[in-house]
Amino acid sequence: MIGRLNHVGVATPSIEASVAMYRDMLDVMSIGAPFDLPAQGVRVCFIDLPNSQIELIEPLGADSPIHGFLAKTPKGGQHHVCFEVEDIISARDALRAKGATILGTGEPRIGAHGTPILFVHPRNMGGVLVELMETPKAKTESGAH
Repeated sequence: MIGRLNHVGVATPSIEASVAMYRDMLDVMSIGAPFDLPAQGVRVCFIDLPNSQIELIEPLGADSPIHGFLAKTPKGGQHHVCFEVEDIISARDALRAKGATILGTGEPRIGAHGTPILFVHPRNMGGVLVELMETPKAKTESGAH
C-alpha cells in the first residue's frame, strides 16, 4: 500500500523565517515560492531535497488548523509525514478495515501538490500524523498503469 516518503510537513509561524533558516543553516538552495491554500487554511512552501521535500506550513487566517499546533509548539515543528500511494481510495478503505480513523470527512481532498490526499489520525500511527497522497508517479513506479 505505502510508497515512498514524499515530504515531511513542518508547521511554522513564519515561512520566511523558516526558509532563511534552511537556506542559511543547511545551504538549501532549491526553495519554491510560497503559495496560499485557502481551502485548507494554510500557506505552504516546498523545499526540494535530493530524495524528498520539506513542506513548510504557515497558518492562513484565524480559522487555520495550524493555529492549534502552534499553540502547543509556538516555534513550530514537525507536523506530519506524507507517503505516496497508488490508489488513495483503496488505501483509505484498507486502513479503515484495520481500524484506523481517517480525519475530516474521510473523502480525499486536493492537497498542495494538486493531487488527492487524506490524513490518518496520529493515535493509529504511533503518535504521528500521516498524510497519504495519491500520485501518478507511485502508479508508474509500481508498474501499474
